[in-house]
Amino acid sequence: MITPPTITALVPMRHQSERVPGKNYRLFNGQPLYHYILTTLSQCDPITTILVDTDSPLLQADIAAAFPHVQVIDRPAHLRAGTIPMNDVLLHDTAQVASDFYLQTHATNPLLKVDTIKRAIAQFLEAYPIYDSLFGVTRWQTRLWDQLTLPVNHNPAILLRTQDLPPVMEENSNLYLFTRDILLRKHNRIGERPLMFEIDRLEAWDIDEEIDFAVAEFLYRYRQTNT
Repeated sequence: MITPPTITALVPMRHQSERVPGKNYRLFNGQPLYHYILTTLSQCDPITTILVDTDSPLLQADIAAAFPHVQVIDRPAHLRAGTIPMNDVLLHDTAQVASDFYLQTHATNPLLKVDTIKRAIAQFLEAYPIYDSLFGVTRWQTRLWDQLTLPVNHNPAILLRTQDLPPVMEENSNLYLFTRDILLRKHNRIGERPLMFEIDRLEAWDIDEEIDFAVAEFLYRYRQTNT
């Protein structure tokens, strides 16, 4: 019998947020925002460990009470500034728990589904090591231009319907799968042979600004009443 690989889910959460104050623990449809992603990860059988890295005493206490199975580590002072690259934080986190693979997501992805995470893990494990990492993407089929007014994905002289345009994929920050070796060698979650995993745009909504909070709450309520 083959032993399944260990997968540690990493959820970094800072106490302060510049654009949406206290967003990680702000109430979202009646619950702290971060509760949604920890609940989702807790229902994903392939995940063996959930690790939260935070500088917040408030979050540390609440996680201990609401999610006692989740491991919490205190973020070191030298990694607490908002300007610190996420990859530096992840290098610290992956040194705390040994694991075959690491799955990183955010508290700001409350619409991410259990089945989506399970599918991402299954596709990655089936394709590994042909693909050495995975990251979530959102498909865009619209006319895109760069800052020099040059078309990115279309020919202005040939007015194709938008649904016929070649798709462009946006890294949506919802989901990453990688090994510590890749992180050490590349200082990046994305390896030399990454697998792009498409997530529906509405499910992949990431809360980055105030308007995102309102939209995500609306989408959550809509999904609850229409599924």
